[in-house]
Amino acid sequence: MLLALQSIKPLMGNPFFLRLNEGGPLFMYTTLILLIVIIALLIRGFVKPATRDKTITLVSSISLFVLVWGFLGQMLGLIGAFDAIEAAGDISPAVLAGGLKIAILSPLFGMFVFLIARIGIIILNILKK
Repeated sequence: MLLALQSIKPLMGNPFFLRLNEGGPLFMYTTLILLIVIIALLIRGFVKPATRDKTITLVSSISLFVLVWGFLGQMLGLIGAFDAIEAAGDISPAVLAGGLKIAILSPLFGMFVFLIARIGIIILNILKK
């Protein structure tokens, strides 16, 4: 049991997982799950040529959803941040910069997933011909 807990501890200190938690777990982990789904669908499209058309359509739809999901996370985060700034009154520029950094993480990860999906779609379209 102790060994299992020691093996989990390095994952929580990993900068990737810290960034996922910083950017809002709801939006960031949903985007991560959809990235895994997109990669699995792209692999299926490479392995099974008969399903390439369906795969391209599905990956295209999911990638657009992920992009919009990231920007939705940013907008909700900014609204919450501006509410907190309004309640606090005067804040320092460092606090504002930190809040903006956190607000940018969700759409950045969404754009990354969108880019991966689009590259996969381009490759599947090339293989289809």
